[in-house]
Amino acid sequence: MAAQAYAAPDQARSGAQTPGGRGGLLAASGPILAMLAVLALVVATGVSQHSAVPEAAEPWIFGYFIGRYPLFAFALIYGVGHLARVAAEPGPASVTRRAVFGLAGAAALAAAGLYPTFGGIILRGGFATGGMAFLTHQPLWLAYGLGAAVAALLFGGILGLFAVAANRPLRPSLRRIGFGALAFLTLWFGAAIIGLAADLGFGPWPKRALRPDEAGLAALLLIAAALPHTVLATLRRHRPVA
Repeated sequence: MAAQAYAAPDQARSGAQTPGGRGGLLAASGPILAMLAVLALVVATGVSQHSAVPEAAEPWIFGYFIGRYPLFAFALIYGVGHLARVAAEPGPASVTRRAVFGLAGAAALAAAGLYPTFGGIILRGGFATGGMAFLTHQPLWLAYGLGAAVAALLFGGILGLFAVAANRPLRPSLRRIGFGALAFLTLWFGAAIIGLAADLGFGPWPKRALRPDEAGLAALLLIAAALPHTVLATLRRHRPVA
């Protein structure tokens, strides 16, 4: 009886520390839900390039990259949501470290994705790499893959760096490096899906307001693009990397 009495609190504490149940599922799907919430807001408000926006916001509403890769806007939301999830989950970091590096990561991702205009260095780096590969007579599929890889590397590099800084052990290990490589592959897949959105039938937002049927297709593409990375991050959370 005494052993059971002592064991019960230990089991309760270990259960409380183990992500699971509804709370764990909500935390795991939080970044995807954030994307879909913003997508629903775009549909509800009818925001498009015909909307009245402040002049200061025009660089992020007009331009080549938002017309060619509009779903990248929601990828940025996913990235910020992922950083928020990492900062909030159980880990070795103090509250100050989580807050400082979580916010710094969100700011760095926004700058890399939106400065000087929509797309930032992330889309420009990928587009330049793919374009140069194509101009050197590489096959179109290879040029596209290289461009998507560079965009994923820039996007994922920011996420990974600030995730480690915010709430990960700072000591490197082969297993952590392996998880990082797998994370890059999932983001590479996601970048390829987002880049092919127009070819898969999505459009022409933001040239006009987003229709419900187009929003449904966008939601499917965004979930398909983000799900592998979300699953990998969830597996890592449930099975801490030593």
